[in-house]
Amino acid sequence: MVMFLMGKVSTSDGTLLPSNVMVERVCGARVKQQVYASSHGDFTMELGGMTDTILDASGDGPSLQNISRDSMDQGVPRIELANCDLRASASGFRSRVVNLAGLTPTVSSIDVGSIVVERMEKVKGATLSATPYRAPADARKAYERGLDAERKGKLSEAQENFQKAVVLYPKYASAWFQLGTVLEQDGKSEAARTAFTKATTADAKFLPPYLALAAMSFKAAEWHEVLKLTGYVMERDPLTYNGVPGYILDMDPMDFAEAYFYNAAANYKLNQVEAAEKSGLRAERLDVRPRFPQLHLLLAEIFTGKGSYAKAIAELETYLELAPHARDAEQVRGRIARLEAVKVAPGSEKSEPK
Repeated sequence: MVMFLMGKVSTSDGTLLPSNVMVERVCGARVKQQVYASSHGDFTMELGGMTDTILDASGDGPSLQNISRDSMDQGVPRIELANCDLRASASGFRSRVVNLAGLTPTVSSIDVGSIVVERMEKVKGATLSATPYRAPADARKAYERGLDAERKGKLSEAQENFQKAVVLYPKYASAWFQLGTVLEQDGKSEAARTAFTKATTADAKFLPPYLALAAMSFKAAEWHEVLKLTGYVMERDPLTYNGVPGYILDMDPMDFAEAYFYNAAANYKLNQVEAAEKSGLRAERLDVRPRFPQLHLLLAEIFTGKGSYAKAIAELETYLELAPHARDAEQVRGRIARLEAVKVAPGSEKSEPK
């Protein structure tokens, strides 16, 4: 059993930490526990019954030492930390992640060392194309009118204005993307695909149209195309941009979760299970506001195939938590029961019983 996580938050450039730095324990796709670091960056997280609660180690709130031991569970099993990370949250900074799986506990504690935070540097061209700044005034006005009409649900008017913008300025990547979005909402899939492709041609560094095309290819089961498109987005993952962890793109991390999910599904369909697992786990970590319950079904399939029944069951249970009223909820509960049976059966095969 592990009862304490201890460590320190520090900046990559040696400067002082901002106030109210919070350390979060994230397991799978969920924040399980939070604790404030002290003004010097030190923190202690006591595991167990105080999960999902913000504890204050700064001296300004209730101290960890003031919490009765009787109110706590006796820590957590080490195996439960295998899918957990620690990260720090501070305005204007991006945190590197410390994975808890490979750390060695000392008695009932784990010293995680230092969690490094870096000042965020924006990498241009992720969600904000440079082309609008070069567009003539009349094209920009048409684009803005299109955005206003789209917000009001006037798709025909929005489409007309976005089309006018790209006619006036054919390299207007943002306008091509918005045109594709409106066309897709209007059920004009092929025209939308053409518009998204035009956006990638106008500005290759502008990522949203690649993701939109990946989503369309996912729906059409064009798995090789999904891999190509998501691969381009994943190369710009904010934690590994140019091989340097800690940089952030202008793109919402949730969009990266979507890219990894599509990539995992495509790899699985192409029988590239290891790649599917890697992308699926990355999607799970990024999807902190879960939008893809079906991701957990995919991971359950992968873990079942590997004979990792406990992990498969955990993924299926997460799916039911996120989608309790799904059409296949009863079927999933049946799968859990079968996996529970085979998990405890001596000499069981590495496949789910039918």
